[in-house]
Amino acid sequence: MPFSSLSFYHPALREYRITIKPLYHSPFICMHVRRARIDDVEKIARDNVLLAEESENKRILYDITLKGVEEVISDMNKGFYLIAEEEDAIIGQMMVTYEWSDWRNEQMWWLQSIYVDRAWRKRGVMHALLARVREMAKEEGVALLKLYVHENNHAAMAAYEKSGMIRAPYIMYEMRV
Repeated sequence: MPFSSLSFYHPALREYRITIKPLYHSPFICMHVRRARIDDVEKIARDNVLLAEESENKRILYDITLKGVEEVISDMNKGFYLIAEEEDAIIGQMMVTYEWSDWRNEQMWWLQSIYVDRAWRKRGVMHALLARVREMAKEEGVALLKLYVHENNHAAMAAYEKSGMIRAPYIMYEMRV
């Protein structure tokens, strides 16, 4: 669905406000996109548990996830979360971590743990999160935004492609240590 949007910086709050308006038959959504704070960790961790079940059919432990989210929010060297709010309710989230490319001599950001509450899907929430992280990346001189997606998560793939992302020619491997 095409959107028109307005983004503006709120200097007193040091945060961005984004208004998304679908161009067809829907009312305005007034969304606030900001960096997550420590008081957001429980909701983010709950959403991460839902995300794992929904996207990978994987059960993850809430207590471990809660500690992981706390680590990221407490230590900017690990990354940061952006959240989208509507009337003070968190309706979407995205974690950003960092990678340095020696081949490119450039900074890249990885987008992870992207989740939008079911009731808010297809209403511009992911668009708002991506728009904000893209603005931040440009401000920081970041060259590339990357993400990975489970091979069976076709809905997410379609949403990312619709947002302008292109599929990269890489396959990921992992090894437990």
